[in-house]
Amino acid sequence: MEGYKIYAFFVSLLILISTFLAYASEKPGKIDEPVWIEATGKAYMGEIETKVELKERAKKDAERNAIEIARGTFVKSHTLVSNYQLSEDLIYTAVRGEIDKEEIIKEGWDEKDRNLYKVHIKALIKPVYPEKGEGLKIELNLSKTDLKEGDEVKIFYQASSDCFVYIFSVAADGSVTLLLPNSINKDNSVKGGKTYEFPQKGSNIQLQAQFLPGYEKELAEEKIKIIATRQKEELLPLSFKEGLFTVYDAKSTGMISDLQKNIGKIDITSWAEETAVYILRR
Repeated sequence: MEGYKIYAFFVSLLILISTFLAYASEKPGKIDEPVWIEATGKAYMGEIETKVELKERAKKDAERNAIEIARGTFVKSHTLVSNYQLSEDLIYTAVRGEIDKEEIIKEGWDEKDRNLYKVHIKALIKPVYPEKGEGLKIELNLSKTDLKEGDEVKIFYQASSDCFVYIFSVAADGSVTLLLPNSINKDNSVKGGKTYEFPQKGSNIQLQAQFLPGYEKELAEEKIKIIATRQKEELLPLSFKEGLFTVYDAKSTGMISDLQKNIGKIDITSWAEETAVYILRR
C-alpha cells in the first residue's frame, strides 16, 4: 500500500493585521485590560432571614453574573484575534474574572413580587489566568528542528499520566490539520510515562516537509501543537469522510470557537498543551 504523505505546514508568527483592526474598531484597548460590566442579582426572602442577609445574597448573585459576562468577553477577545490560526496559547481559554471595583447602581424589592429582592451593580473585572505547571503535563519533541524540503519528520510526545491527545499542524494560510486522531489511528489514548511517536513505526503515514505551493521565501517556521486531556473529550467534531485527516479551512472560525469553548469547560489541571517549532529551508 502506498504511504500517505502530507505537506508539513508552517505558521506565521504575526496575527493578521486585518483581523486585529476589525477587533480594535469594535472594542479599543488591550484584550487583557479590565472591563466594566453591569449585572443584576436576585434573591428571595427566607423565613428567618434578615434584610441585610437577603441583600448580600442578591449582591453576590449579581457579582457571579458579572464575572461570567466578563469571562465571555475575555475569551471572545482572544478568539477574535485568533480567527485564522490555532490559538498560540490556549491558556486564555481558562481565564477567570476577579472584581477589582464595584458599585451598586440600584437595589430594592421587585415591583411584582414583594418577596424578591434585586441588586443591580457595575463592576470593574480584571482577567485572571491560571498558572501553568499544575496537574497534567505533556512533553513534545521533533526528530529534527532544522529541515530541508523533502525531509521526513517524526513527532515524539509523553504525558505525565494516562490521557488523550490531539496533534495539530497549522498552515501559513491559516488552515488547520488535525493529525491525530485520524481515519487510520482513531484511538488517541496514551499511557502516562510512555514515549509515543507519530507516525507510528510501520505506519503508512509519512510526514514530509514541503513548502506550500506558491511560497517563494527561502525559509519558513513550522509549529506543531499538542493538546492533552485527562478524560476523553469531544474537543472537535471529527470527520474523516474526505480523507486521512480532518482539515479546517482558514476562512472558518468554527474550529477555534469549538476548541476554546470545549476546553473552557475542563478544569485547568485536567488538560495541558505544548508547542514544538522547527525551521524549514529550501
